[in-house]
Amino acid sequence: MAKITYIEHDGTEHAIEVKAGLTVMEGAVKNNVPGIDADCGGACACATCHVYVDDAWLGKTGDKSAMEESMLDFAENVEPNSRLSCQIKVSDALDGLVVRLPESQH
Repeated sequence: MAKITYIEHDGTEHAIEVKAGLTVMEGAVKNNVPGIDADCGGACACATCHVYVDDAWLGKTGDKSAMEESMLDFAENVEPNSRLSCQIKVSDALDGLVVRLPESQH
């Protein structure tokens, strides 16, 4: 299990224990974290699970695939630390991960 902190655009924090093997998006959806829409269910076919990964964690969350880069083109306010949370696999190494949610997923 990894403790992941999801921070809504307004600053509201949700610290969630997420089982290894799930994605950051699945952890949010299973725990009703507002701001992660996940319209495609985690198939990397939309951009409604967009998050900003805190800089200290960028090296631990893996590289963006070409498909993820392409889908991020559909997200608003993309930053260098933008990721699709459906593409970040949770492991014990991500214990303490902090992700921030954009103001809107649409």
